[in-house]
Amino acid sequence: MKEALYDFIGHYGYIALYLLLSAGIVGVPIPDETLMAFVGSLTAPGGPFDFVTTLLVIYAGTMTGMIVSYLIGHRVGKPFLYRFGKWFKLTPSRIERAEGWFKKYGLWTVFFGYFVPGVRHFTCYLSGVSGVKFYKYLLYAGTGALLWCTTFLTLGHFIGSNLDGLFQLIHQYVGISLLIIAGLAFVIVSIYLRYRKRRTAH
Repeated sequence: MKEALYDFIGHYGYIALYLLLSAGIVGVPIPDETLMAFVGSLTAPGGPFDFVTTLLVIYAGTMTGMIVSYLIGHRVGKPFLYRFGKWFKLTPSRIERAEGWFKKYGLWTVFFGYFVPGVRHFTCYLSGVSGVKFYKYLLYAGTGALLWCTTFLTLGHFIGSNLDGLFQLIHQYVGISLLIIAGLAFVIVSIYLRYRKRRTAH
């Protein structure tokens, strides 16, 4: 499958990148991280892609997928997802898992969900289902998407020819490490907001 995706990118360039990232976020089984890392390796000096242009394209594709998913969730609701979600990897167990995260952490789940396998595809749908304000959704989704795209594209850019080792790191360590960092950032922000609220109250 990877070879077919890489051939598709080789033939259609930036258009292929945009379409693949859009489809991957909606739920089509596309290896998003490895795809971005591979394309990042092609932005190294002498490569066929420009780093900044590539970043803008994959970011636009990611945000397109996030917006489409939000709108679907907003219009059709949870019953539709339970009935037809399996066609887009939205199994009941995964929906419930993501919903648990969403209830516990709110829109921070959208921000950090990009780095958690099996979560990022669902947070956007659940945001629409729950009626989250669209501008708030765009703020969290857009910021998280930019961090996610930049991280994996940059890894591919600098590691380049060592992609096999990079792919192993992505699946074994990177997701866990970023999740830990995201958790620490959430704790720090929560403590800061609570401290600020107390100062305001006094």
